[in-house]
Amino acid sequence: MENIKHLIDQLGLENHIILEDIPNIDLYMDQVIQLFESKYNSTKRDPGVKVLTKTMINNYAKGKLLFPIKNKKYSKEHLILISLIYQLKGVLSINDIKSTLDGINKKVEEGDMDLDYFYSSYLDLSQKNAQQFKDDIQLKAVEASDKVKKMEDNDADYLEKVLLISSLVNISNLYKRAAERLVDQIVHEKKDD
Repeated sequence: MENIKHLIDQLGLENHIILEDIPNIDLYMDQVIQLFESKYNSTKRDPGVKVLTKTMINNYAKGKLLFPIKNKKYSKEHLILISLIYQLKGVLSINDIKSTLDGINKKVEEGDMDLDYFYSSYLDLSQKNAQQFKDDIQLKAVEASDKVKKMEDNDADYLEKVLLISSLVNISNLYKRAAERLVDQIVHEKKDD
């Protein structure tokens, strides 16, 4: 599959809201949405879909995925949490995200956490994950191509893509199940407290 490098480039793997992107002043909802749209616009599959909407943010607040907003303004900490929610919602349910971030919200509210350091650590791991992904997907593409060559089929390009899609979905499901188990551990440990 010759276009795998082009596919990787289209994914926007390096697109993240970094701490330098977040102003040290509180933002109104429209400004938050504008920040997310400008940063993640190129990563959307469908150009007509919004990255973040007022309804989404209101639902995050009502669902207590974020600590309370003051004066309709969102702090740097809120933006960091919204960014984490944005990443987590691709795989986890809203309830799982709430369970995952509940302790962080409490620590931030109590002033008992360096959220900037935590988020920087997340960004560092994300950067390493992106590099591993690039290497791995290229390897998977070669493996799929090798398997299809043995089939001697006229529709090799299509079969290669289906095999690669199936392999990537399998890996994705394994990671998703592992993440869900970790969420379950957080919930179980919280019940024991």
